[in-house]
Amino acid sequence: MRIRAALAVPAASAAAAVLLLTAPQGRAATTDPVRPVRCAETALTVRARAVPGVPAVLRVGVTNHGSRACAVDRVPTVTFGTLDGAALPTPEGGAGDYRLAAGRTAYADVRTIADPADPEARGVDTVTVAASAAHRGRSFTAARLGTGTRVLVWEPVTTWWQPTRAAADRAIGLSR
Repeated sequence: MRIRAALAVPAASAAAAVLLLTAPQGRAATTDPVRPVRCAETALTVRARAVPGVPAVLRVGVTNHGSRACAVDRVPTVTFGTLDGAALPTPEGGAGDYRLAAGRTAYADVRTIADPADPEARGVDTVTVAASAAHRGRSFTAARLGTGTRVLVWEPVTTWWQPTRAAADRAIGLSR
């Protein structure tokens, strides 16, 4: 009897069920209030500046100027001039989303180098920060960041997005 009832479903309802079951999983998040849609890059403002007195640490921020919450990657994508690779997340396991409410800003700290005297250090003219790996991001010159003419880089790490500057500082190990 249950089999007959299932076969008696109207064609329009059956088609809708098939579409729902075969929809890509990434699209399901668009209607889930807990997991908002991905932020459009045009709805975000990205900023970066060296932490005063600590030129080896950059504070980055992203502000959602949209009218509703959206999601960025849990960890910002931070690249350095023409060097390969990006800053690694600390702690590890940065895959996932960070929910950014409308009008809110999230912060992350980036340690570009542990020891500025390290002979392995590389100097770059620009740092590019993106809220999501799929975004182009915004590039900042060393002068605009407040690090002088170059940014020293060796084994850079970045925190996950944090709700406050102080939380980002604590996550990178600054005792401010």
